[in-house]
Amino acid sequence: MDDVFLPIVIVGILFIGLPWIIFHYVTQWKQAKTLTGEDERLLDDLYDMARRLDDRLCTIERIMNDENPGWKQACLPDSTSSIPDLPRTRARS
Repeated sequence: MDDVFLPIVIVGILFIGLPWIIFHYVTQWKQAKTLTGEDERLLDDLYDMARRLDDRLCTIERIMNDENPGWKQACLPDSTSSIPDLPRTRARS
């Protein structure tokens, strides 16, 4: 009796169980890859916020250039100066 039961289980798993698992996860993957309306609104809001922040930064840079034309050069590190080496601490064992 056991000799007949094992091949039936193996055939059932191969032809019923395995395709069911594959189709289940394929449909889950197809459903998950789409954006919802809420996701699209969130992306639009983030894009608008980034655009407004970029406009604000341009305005600040324009004001800074009017007040002090060399401010960008003063903020950049001097190429001739070297950054001092920080003392290295030993890692605890």
